[in-house]
Amino acid sequence: MNTSDLKIDLISRITQLKDAGVIEEIQKMLDFELDQNEYILSESQKERIAEAREEYRNMNYLPEDKANQDIEDQLLLQ
Repeated sequence: MNTSDLKIDLISRITQLKDAGVIEEIQKMLDFELDQNEYILSESQKERIAEAREEYRNMNYLPEDKANQDIEDQLLLQ
């Protein structure tokens, strides 16, 4: 499918949607991708970002090389 066909298919499928929540999520995604509106984080997203920043400040994170080694070790155990 080329881009035009994909757009037509997507428009057709969106017009068939009945769940307003799904339509709102599609709208948010499009707004974000088209950079027309500011992306608004939910309270839980804001809280998680604050937690992650605090973990980083406290150096409570796994360095990339250690994470990669842990993944490799787990793959070898399987």
